[in-house]
Amino acid sequence: MVAPTALKKKSIKDNTTAQKHIEEEEDELLLATELANEDSMEVEDSDKSNKVVLDVDGKPIFTKQAHSKTTNIKAEVRKVPVPPHRLAPLKQQWNKIYPPLVDHLKLQVRMNLKTKTVELKTNLKYTKDPDALQKGADFLKAFTLGFDLDDAIALLRLDDLYIETFEIKDVKTLQGDHLSRAIGRIAGKDGRTKFSIENATRTRLVIADSKIHILGGFTNIKMAREAVMSLILGAPPGKVYGNLRTIASRLKERY
Repeated sequence: MVAPTALKKKSIKDNTTAQKHIEEEEDELLLATELANEDSMEVEDSDKSNKVVLDVDGKPIFTKQAHSKTTNIKAEVRKVPVPPHRLAPLKQQWNKIYPPLVDHLKLQVRMNLKTKTVELKTNLKYTKDPDALQKGADFLKAFTLGFDLDDAIALLRLDDLYIETFEIKDVKTLQGDHLSRAIGRIAGKDGRTKFSIENATRTRLVIADSKIHILGGFTNIKMAREAVMSLILGAPPGKVYGNLRTIASRLKERY
């Protein structure tokens, strides 16, 4: 016969294990409810952040973004090739070319006479603008294409200036004397047609053999390109001058 004390010990052990299971289940329930509450709070916060606040006029009000002090400046090198016919002007005006690149854009510049290229390099200590290398390359490219130094420097100061290049053959396939006559129509006598296009559209033109480079704003480049294309296609200069007068009057009204 089993002793009664043994039965009591077993019953006590069973009770303690049951209580432990109940406590564990309660702890799990508490943890689950806490996690659910945290998730609901995060969802509410995200909903609040995603909600767009409107002003009196119905326009959205955006919160100010924190200004990041660190700039993503990487050590990069850009090489701009110089054609042979622009080497002499580059050497003559080198004292005026490198100061804007060094003082304004904080770049390192050198002229490599062996490879006939101008090398640009970012300075991790002084260069602050992440687009400085691209601006410097565009400035040097404009000078190598044949634009004046003052016009090329405008690319560094203004952000809405572009360069567009196209060939006469892209508009109309011309060869021999026909090609030379088309170039003469674009330039005009003593460059009058070219100057009138530049003054009317507020652009700069460079005629390099059968290539035409246009420097200016987006809409101005479009107007100058249309005038040059009409001259290539054989339109009389008088008609082009009339169109340029209307374009100039429109620009004066706009600005």
